[in-house]
Amino acid sequence: MSDARQKVSATQVRRELLPNQSLELLKTLHLLTRDGDLNADARRKLKQVNHLVGLLQPGLDEAFSRTPNPVIADVGSGNSYLGFVVYELFLKERTAGELLSVESRPELTERSKERATALGFSRMRFEQGAIAEAQYPAKLDVVTALHACDTATDDAIIVAIQHQAEHIALVPCCQAEVAQQLKDTGSKDSPLGALFEHPWHRREFGSHLTNVIRALLLESFGYQVTVTELTGWEHSLKNELILARKVAKSTKAPRAKLDALLASTGVRPKVVRALLARP
Repeated sequence: MSDARQKVSATQVRRELLPNQSLELLKTLHLLTRDGDLNADARRKLKQVNHLVGLLQPGLDEAFSRTPNPVIADVGSGNSYLGFVVYELFLKERTAGELLSVESRPELTERSKERATALGFSRMRFEQGAIAEAQYPAKLDVVTALHACDTATDDAIIVAIQHQAEHIALVPCCQAEVAQQLKDTGSKDSPLGALFEHPWHRREFGSHLTNVIRALLLESFGYQVTVTELTGWEHSLKNELILARKVAKSTKAPRAKLDALLASTGVRPKVVRALLARP
C-alpha cells in the first residue's frame, strides 16, 4: 500500500503536524478521529494544507511586518481547513489581523462559523456566496485559493488584483473554459492545433495553457511568480501551485508575451476578459 494511503495512529500523528499545530483544532475539523488517528483521506488533505501554509509563511510574516491589521482572504474555502490552520498558527496569538473565508455553499459556511465560535477564533469572518460577489475590504494583503475549480481561480486572481493583494497563492483545480475555447477556435487548423486535436490532449493542454496565461497576467501586473508543485502526486492529481508576490506596478514584457500567446491560440479566458483591454 502507498505510504500516502495509510492511516496514521495517534501515537505517530505529531510527526505529520507543523510546529505549534494543535490536535484539538484538527479534531474539531474532523481531520483527526476521536481517538486521535489520522485516516488516509484526512492525511492527504492535511499534507496539502500544511505544505501550502509552509510556503505561505514568508508572505504572511511580511504582511504582519508591513501592515498593522493585515487581511488574509481564503476564497473558495470549502470547509475552511486552510483558513483555520492559518488562523491558529499566525493570528491566534496576535491581537491584530483578520481572516476572511469565502464559500458559495451555505452549509459549509454555517459549519465553519460554528467551529470558529467554538474555537474562539473571533477574527475569522465568513462570506457565503460566489468569490466575485463577496464583500471585501478595499485592501487585501494575502489571497489564497486551494482547489478553486475552473474559472473560480480566475475570480480569485481578479479579486486579488482589484484589492491590491501583496501575496497570492493559488492551487488551480479542474479547468474547462479554455479547453472549450480551443475546441471552437480557428487556430486548430494551424500546426499548433495538433496539440489539442484530440479531446484528452485538449483538456490537458487547455489546463496547462490556462495556468500559463494566469502566470503571465500576474507578471504583467507586477507580480514575481513562482510555479511549482504543491505536494507529491500521491497526495493530489491537481497539484500545480502558483505563488505571486507584488514587486512592481506593471511589467511590459510579460504583457507582450501574453498578448502574443492569446493571439496565437485564439483563447480569451475569464481572467483576461475581466482585467485586460483587448490589445
